Amino acid sequence: MGTTVYERRRPAASVIERSLADTQQSVFWLDDLPGEAKRTRPRLEGSRVVDLAIVGGGYTGLWTAVLAKRADPDRRVVLLEARQVGWAASGRNGGFCEASLTHGRDNGLSRWPAEIDELDRLGLANLDAIEASEADFGMDFEFERNGALDVAVEPHQVEWLHEAAAEAASRGDGSVRLLDEHQVRAEVNSPVYLGAVWNTRTSAILHPAKLAAELARVAEEAGVEIFERSPVTRLDTPGSTSPVRLSTEHGRVDATRAVLATNVFPSLLKRNRLMTVPVYDYVLMTEPLSSEQRASIGWANRQGVGDLANQFHYSRMTRDGRILFGGYDAIYHAGARIREQYERRPESFAKLASHFFTTYPQLEGLRFTHRWAGAIDTSTQFTAFTGLARDGRVAYASGFTGLGVASTRFMAETMLDLLAGRETERTALEMVRTRPLPFPPEPAASVGINLTRWSLDRADHRQGRRNLLLRTLDAVGLGFDS
Repeated sequence: MGTTVYERRRPAASVIERSLADTQQSVFWLDDLPGEAKRTRPRLEGSRVVDLAIVGGGYTGLWTAVLAKRADPDRRVVLLEARQVGWAASGRNGGFCEASLTHGRDNGLSRWPAEIDELDRLGLANLDAIEASEADFGMDFEFERNGALDVAVEPHQVEWLHEAAAEAASRGDGSVRLLDEHQVRAEVNSPVYLGAVWNTRTSAILHPAKLAAELARVAEEAGVEIFERSPVTRLDTPGSTSPVRLSTEHGRVDATRAVLATNVFPSLLKRNRLMTVPVYDYVLMTEPLSSEQRASIGWANRQGVGDLANQFHYSRMTRDGRILFGGYDAIYHAGARIREQYERRPESFAKLASHFFTTYPQLEGLRFTHRWAGAIDTSTQFTAFTGLARDGRVAYASGFTGLGVASTRFMAETMLDLLAGRETERTALEMVRTRPLPFPPEPAASVGINLTRWSLDRADHRQGRRNLLLRTLDAVGLGFDS
């Protein structure tokens, strides 16, 4: 097999060691919140009777609460969060906000070709709505529509860029710009970048934890009751006309309708227990760059950046001049377990640091202030799914697979449509009306997932050529190419 650029241009071990010497295991975004946004809310005590109960205090649950109250200010809404609002995926992602509802156009085209244009249109409208929400609701979550660079880091990937640009041009999409090696380095000065497509309209960056905090503030100001440290232990629907009962250790909520927005955590619905698996993603954040370092790297337009490998990296610059660098390792633990100790993986952070200085060698000497990880709710269709249960009284959405910051809002609107029995352009989508295949139970899940990871790594070492396993998964609709 061949080698990748990260193996051919590996920095000295001392560079990596110094960069990680004083790094704290902590989520930068959550640490960066202002004091009021870090306040602790009460846990649920006693009982409540409401119109809508929401389980989960991440983006999906919070958008559902905000949009439900906007549609009907008199609606009684309660949100129950097991720990603190935004502490999990919603507070620790990279802050990329993409228009795509399907984890990229290629994935959507392979699964729902007849409606891909409609999905693109709805996704772009959804991103527009998120951008407008800062003004509409008086929020500030540092939304910047700078676009995203998909970069080639190996020669064989340059052809993929030309194919993507040509396909966009054939659709009349003038927002996709093809950049050659000189042009991409004029944007972000990295010696490993061989070219890029700049998606100028369909991508933005934001502050993840501030989005969650601002949604919670807006929801509460609209009258939503939010309870933290209130994990739901049981969901009961004893009769077709009885309330949905959500029980916690210290209280309960009886609701006419309920929304389950629990992301990667085990579903309260048995039917969804095998629909997602947790895959751990790892991230580093640098100290702020000096003016000289900023000049050496450029990046004046501060786009989000992602490379085209199967095991890909993503990076972006914060408003105060730090660089977030994450991705590559995607670790699954047998039994689909979620454990805090899985977030502490020194070999993944060392690998990221090595790849960082391969990508940006002029920044040697820069230190990382924060390292963290989190579990991604991966589905077999690599994008979110939704539906109804319990005689149409309970809606759920999950499986965002690491590209769900924007689509959480879309799924919130869709769940509200489904619960109300409304026929809309959202509920008519085949993507909404069908469910992905479940993952197999253990030990088959571990074997299959780890064999797929090995095959994806092998493809990256073989000019992108996919082996028999990956080609078979592609053929049955389980292929992964993002």
